[in-house]
Amino acid sequence: MAFSMLQLFLLGALGPRLVGELGISATLLGLTTTIGFGTAAVLSPVSGRIVDWIGPRRGLVALLLVAAAALAAIGASPGAGLLLGAVALGGLPQALANPATNKAILAVIPAERRGAVTGLKQSGVQLGAFAAGLPLAALAGGIGWRGAVWTAAGSAVMVAVWTLRALPADPPRPSSVVPPAALGRGRHIVWLAVYSLFLGCGIASVNTYLSLFGTRKLHLGPTAAAALVAVLGVAGIAGRVGWAKAARPGRAEWLPGWLGTGAVGAAGLLAAALSVPPLVWVAAVAVGVFAVAGNAVSMVLVVQRAVPGRAGQDSALVAAGFFAGFAVGPPLFGLLAEAGHYGWGWLCVAVEFAAAAAVAFVWAGRDRHERSGSKA
Repeated sequence: MAFSMLQLFLLGALGPRLVGELGISATLLGLTTTIGFGTAAVLSPVSGRIVDWIGPRRGLVALLLVAAAALAAIGASPGAGLLLGAVALGGLPQALANPATNKAILAVIPAERRGAVTGLKQSGVQLGAFAAGLPLAALAGGIGWRGAVWTAAGSAVMVAVWTLRALPADPPRPSSVVPPAALGRGRHIVWLAVYSLFLGCGIASVNTYLSLFGTRKLHLGPTAAAALVAVLGVAGIAGRVGWAKAARPGRAEWLPGWLGTGAVGAAGLLAAALSVPPLVWVAAVAVGVFAVAGNAVSMVLVVQRAVPGRAGQDSALVAAGFFAGFAVGPPLFGLLAEAGHYGWGWLCVAVEFAAAAAVAFVWAGRDRHERSGSKA
């Protein structure tokens, strides 16, 4: 999970260096996120079916090798052209990540532990944010940003080899289709996908522009600004693990709405940091604890309600909504950032988080009503 999105976290954390050396604009920096997640959103439905067919181990190995290739290409980029192509290639491991890991959990983890394990594996994404914002950013200060990105690519290859040798073999490919009656139990996937769309819009804007916001508006140095991404990553790990453990059936359905509400407050703190700069550190923690954790809880719900034979596809459809949000959010924010209107940008993020919370609360209410009616 850490490697599935590492390239985009690196682009965010190393944004000030890339803008300076490659001569790209803040708007183009946001376009990298759009291309990466747009590709992931388009490929996700197909990737879910592929993982259901080939199994989680093969899916994870493919994820890691393609991620390594994308990172290596980013490190070799002389300008915007190859950089954008490499980011598009990196959309494939993003699309494979949730289907492969969720199927692995369903295959080997007892039902009573799946919520906690899902939160732990979702925190791997934030581990990638931490790695990009602190050790790899610090390494870039010593050997250059290209060397740091190539180091990440080599690490992905090593983990692919370990995965191939450590995980159990995939089961035989399925030969039967899912009964039509089972498909009707997946209506919650649509609601979770829409929730993830709005949530992704806000999170992607923070991931992409938090470091640049720190350097341009709060007068932080490149390393300190990158550390903001690391702080967000650590808080996201804690939030995803903690809230996923709390997401037991009956309670999990309401958590996405409350986490979206907390994320609105986090976006407000980012806007307030323009007047009180130290608040940016509190805001980074709050985004991790609330907004980033919301995605983990949505995946817990997918695992809890997985339809037999469709875990990969269900995971991929919810992830597609999240990735679509990541594709849409940064370009909108980038237009405001290019004009220097970061305050309006953070307020736009707050509106996106509020929309996610509203969708989640409406779904939770309808779900409770439907379940009460079925029991009656």
